[in-house]
Amino acid sequence: FGMLWRKSPNMDSLVAVGSAAAVVLQYFESAGMILTLVTLGKYLEARAKASTGDAITRLMNLTPQEATVIRDGIESVVSIEEIEVGDLIAVKPGEAIPVDGVITDGSTAINESAITGESMPADKTEGDEVNAATINLSGRITVVATHVGEDTALAQIIRLVNEAGSSKAPIARLADKISGVFVPIVMAIAVLAAI
Repeated sequence: FGMLWRKSPNMDSLVAVGSAAAVVLQYFESAGMILTLVTLGKYLEARAKASTGDAITRLMNLTPQEATVIRDGIESVVSIEEIEVGDLIAVKPGEAIPVDGVITDGSTAINESAITGESMPADKTEGDEVNAATINLSGRITVVATHVGEDTALAQIIRLVNEAGSSKAPIARLADKISGVFVPIVMAIAVLAAI
C-alpha cells in the first residue's frame, strides 16, 4: 500500500488491493491463492537472480590473478592489476590468458569456451587475437596486451550479465506503467460504485 500513498502504484499495489478486497469480502481462498501465487513468483525471481550472481562469480573466477610479464627481457610474475596495455605476457600450456591481446610469438590451441561457448579448441598463431580467461592448451605463447582489467571482453560480458540481472524485464516495466493508470481508475470506479 506504500506505493499508493506515494501516488505511484505498481503491480504490487494491485496485488495488495486485490488481496485486501478479497479478505474484506470474506473470499479467503481467493486472497490465499493471490498471495501464494505472488509469493511463488517472487521466490522464482529471487532464485533466478541468485543463479545469475553465481554465474557472474564463476565468470570472474576464470581470469587468473597473476601473470608472467616480460619487461626488458626479464620474466616476472605480477598481479593482473599491474599489467598495462602494451605489456608482453608469457603464457605457458595449461595457463589461462590474463588479458585480451595479440600473439606475438608462438602457436597453440586455445580453449575459448568461456567466451564463445565453442567446445572445440581454436588454433592460434602469431598475429591472432586471444581473450582473457581462455585457456592455452598446447604451446608456449607471448601475448601483447591490448585490453586489460575492465576493458577485456570477459569484463564486458560480466557487466552485461550483471545489468540484465539487476534490471526489470521490459514486460514488468510495461505492467508497472499500465498498473499506474489501471489501479487509480479501478479504485475510482469502486468508490463511485460504493457511493
